[in-house]
Amino acid sequence: ELPDMPLLRGYGVGEGGNLVAGELAVGMYDTTWKFHRDLPATRVFAYGASRETATVPGPTIVAMKGVPTRVTWTNHLPPHHILPWDRSLAAARVGNAAGIPTVAHLHGGVQQSTSDGHSMAWFTSGFATTGPHFSSPAYEYPNQQLPGNLWYHDHAMGLTRVNILAGLLGAYRVADPAAEAPLGLPSGAEFDRNLVLFDRDFRSDGALFMNATGNNPDVHPQWQPEYFGTAVIANGKAWPFLRVRRRRYRFRILNASNARFFRLSLSGGLRFVHVGSDSVYLARPVPTEGFLLAPSEIADVVVDFAGSKHDAVTLRSDAPAPYPGDPGEKADTVAVMKFVVGSKLEHDPSTVPATLMPRYPKPDTREAVVTRHIAMYEYTKNGTDEPTHLYLNGAAYTDPVTETPREGTSELWEVINLTDDNHPLHVHLAVFAVLKQRSLRRVDEFRDCMRGGASGGAGGRNDALACGMRRHLAGGRRHVVPRQERGWKNVFKVRPSTVATLLVRFKPLEESSATASGKSGRFPFDVTAGPGYVYHCHILDHEDNEMMRPMKIVR
Repeated sequence: ELPDMPLLRGYGVGEGGNLVAGELAVGMYDTTWKFHRDLPATRVFAYGASRETATVPGPTIVAMKGVPTRVTWTNHLPPHHILPWDRSLAAARVGNAAGIPTVAHLHGGVQQSTSDGHSMAWFTSGFATTGPHFSSPAYEYPNQQLPGNLWYHDHAMGLTRVNILAGLLGAYRVADPAAEAPLGLPSGAEFDRNLVLFDRDFRSDGALFMNATGNNPDVHPQWQPEYFGTAVIANGKAWPFLRVRRRRYRFRILNASNARFFRLSLSGGLRFVHVGSDSVYLARPVPTEGFLLAPSEIADVVVDFAGSKHDAVTLRSDAPAPYPGDPGEKADTVAVMKFVVGSKLEHDPSTVPATLMPRYPKPDTREAVVTRHIAMYEYTKNGTDEPTHLYLNGAAYTDPVTETPREGTSELWEVINLTDDNHPLHVHLAVFAVLKQRSLRRVDEFRDCMRGGASGGAGGRNDALACGMRRHLAGGRRHVVPRQERGWKNVFKVRPSTVATLLVRFKPLEESSATASGKSGRFPFDVTAGPGYVYHCHILDHEDNEMMRPMKIVR
């Protein structure tokens, strides 16, 4: 049966019932977890308030808008990892010391970079070793942002994929009862549920399995470009079921996989009604029969089981892995989980209103003060098609910062995907709106120019305008942005051989949050302090192999 993860309240209640800042201690523990009744217990790394209460996924943290949540993250992990650690990557360096580097990032959170979980702010158990940007394990999340869905996960450089695979992830909500209650959406623990999806492979003894031999072992002994597991996990259980009544339910669906995309649908003709995407409500609900969810994306949907003609409904996926696969490739449909539907109709006080949160600002390209070109590259070993590393703008993660947005402004980012993969782009701190996505023509010619000639080496030309991007876009196919993805987001799926145009907003989405800082367009903290932010592909295996770049906000 589908479990609910433990709840941690990210706020306190003071005298008179006033809400005050929450103080939490969340540890990372070496423990075991039962993924399925027929599988022996699995050794995992898990978040929890204690080792005894640690779970995979970790506890769901519920915060209140405008009330800070302070979390002290503690590392209780063993000297050695339970999964392959490829030290040939530009990973966290512990030298000859033992210990597993970790650092928690609140994905979708609007917080100072000292609390953002910078990939170089990692620390090992007992702080025996720390990263160059480590300052403190005590983080503060202001929660001065609109209500919505976030998640927290490990973000240590070069280890994100194995630390999350081991179990270091959990859901986080920012709630605003005054704004959300009048909507009348399904509410309460039974009818409003987080649903965290990912894939895993297991050995017969229950241990997590990850291939320990790289696709280019003489370059990277253990790294592979994507991890895929054969078992689909929902809320920590393989192929679970949930008993539901004949009424509406709200599911906040997070894809926490390393690399697997889910193209979700429901059997029996039931539909989803989308009310939010990533960390932001939509202006109006959007019905769909199915949708594509990339790693790290969140779909906030309502499903009405009152209309089910059957006593069982299957949530399923038919996305190829890797996505999008070869042209014309059809993937097998796999079960994700089952809903066992009650027999009798009952009164349902919930509804889905015609409008949700229409007061959010509409994207306006006139606000953009800069246009940037962000190119995605994959590099292969000579004579093979096997990847060795992936870069953004032909630069390594440790190369000097080139993106320096000014606080209080918006920018146009033209994101150019020169690879055969679909890359979910995530930008820390900011939200963005997807304006359009267009296919490139004669992409091999354009890619060759961008990479500096036939050699295709890293650090090539990388000049989109000089290489004739406009000419290569002329006459190219325009891809429709799904209606449920036309609001403000923090992750977007950039198709292969396309250019996606994003309006990226480096200021609070809600003016009342901005004015809390005393100046319009400013965040309620110093965005210039600390190590800065990043943007990256959220396929974890790509991010770990340098498909990530630093970003410094200036004033």
